[in-house]
Amino acid sequence: MFHLVPLADVSADAVELLLDAAFGADRHGRTAYRVRLGMAPIPALSFAAVEDGTLVGSIQCWPVALAADEGSRIPMVMVGPVAVSPARQNIGIGRALMWKAIEMADGEALMLIGDPEYYAQFGFEAEATGQWRLPGPFEQHRLLARNGAPDRAGIVGPR
Repeated sequence: MFHLVPLADVSADAVELLLDAAFGADRHGRTAYRVRLGMAPIPALSFAAVEDGTLVGSIQCWPVALAADEGSRIPMVMVGPVAVSPARQNIGIGRALMWKAIEMADGEALMLIGDPEYYAQFGFEAEATGQWRLPGPFEQHRLLARNGAPDRAGIVGPR
């Protein structure tokens, strides 16, 4: 049985190894990494799943904003990566991490890049994100948001 702890309670090296196992060592070239370049995750919204002293999952959340074309900046939280050890998938670790981050975000506008079919269970949808841009290639239908994310044109980047 796993339990959730603050991400800061586990080794940064262990988190990197988990992310490599879940997404591959080439993950740093993805657009999501460009969005959060130079930022640190939000400690109060980033968690680890630990089982028998071993890291089996993690979630990180990042302070981002939509720089709207009309000049406003709307703060949001970028969720992800959500990583689960390949040997421990499909037992609820990812869901537990997501629900914990959502609960702790306390109604803040959340966004992520991910599989719409999976993230729909957490209330994420692409309805408001159709005019958003990112600093790199992405599939528009995978740009998802919840909790009143702004429905306006702009680019997502560091807060």
